[in-house]
Order: sequence, then C-alpha cells, then structure tokens
Amino acid sequence: MRFTTSVLTICAFGALLVGATSDDQVQVEVTHKVDCDRKTQRGDQIDVSTIRYTLALLPVGSNIFQVHYRGTLASDGSEFDASYNRGSPLTFTVGKGQVIKGWDDNLLDMCVGEKRRLTIPPKFGYGNQAMGPIPAGSTLIFETELMGIKGVTKDEL
Repeated sequence: MRFTTSVLTICAFGALLVGATSDDQVQVEVTHKVDCDRKTQRGDQIDVSTIRYTLALLPVGSNIFQVHYRGTLASDGSEFDASYNRGSPLTFTVGKGQVIKGWDDNLLDMCVGEKRRLTIPPKFGYGNQAMGPIPAGSTLIFETELMGIKGVTKDEL
C-alpha cells in the first residue's frame, strides 16, 4: 500500500512539474516524419509554406528554407495567417533571429517534406506585444511543412 501511495504521489508531483513548465517551452509534434541525410541546420535558408503569418524578413545567407505554414490562436482556434492561402512558402534563414524564437529553435533538424505542429507560448512568440491580428500574450499554434532548403540539391537530401 505504501509503495502504491508513493508511486501515485511521485506521478502527481511529476504531472505538476510538467504542467508548470508547459508555458516555458515550445511543444513540438512531428505530424509527418521523413527520413533523410541532410536536415536543416543553423544558417540554412528555408521557405515555410504552411504557416499563415509572415514571421521573417527576406533571408540573406547560404541555404534558404522554404516552409509552408498555418498559424492559429490556441485560445479560440482562429487562423491569423497561412502561406497556403497565398500559394507561396515563407523564406528565411534559420537561427538568425529573422523569425520568432519558437520557429528559430524548433525548425532545426527537419527533412524536406517533414511536417511539425509547434505550440508556442508567448515568451517564444510575440510576448506581451500585440502583432496584427494576434493579441498580446497569445499562445500560437503553427502547422509547418518544410518545402525545401535553397542551395541544397536533391542528391544531398
């Protein structure tokens, strides 16, 4: 009986810790896994095509990421932006601060064709600042799909 009570207490404490830190980190769910030899790295330029809100300036640098995206608010599920609607992926350089931190840190080690769902708390998004249709303090959900890495040939993938 003591062992069961101890295990339940430890599990409950662990759940509290996980709940307490959920706002302190980005949650990443790989929704479509792809195996490849060449994954995204800091300094790559990519196009993001599944997220709806433009989060970057035009990239400069070596390899360009191409990512499609759809962005929604965690609070009510309303969509605030989607590159799919424009028919053109977002292009930026990973790890250079051209996009929100939740993207910069969590689109690394992706393969072309891979899809991820990022749940980004305010401190890794726009914080307490409103941005267009995004209210201050919002948790953001992005469905992302890596479309390409500029400067990397198909043979390298």
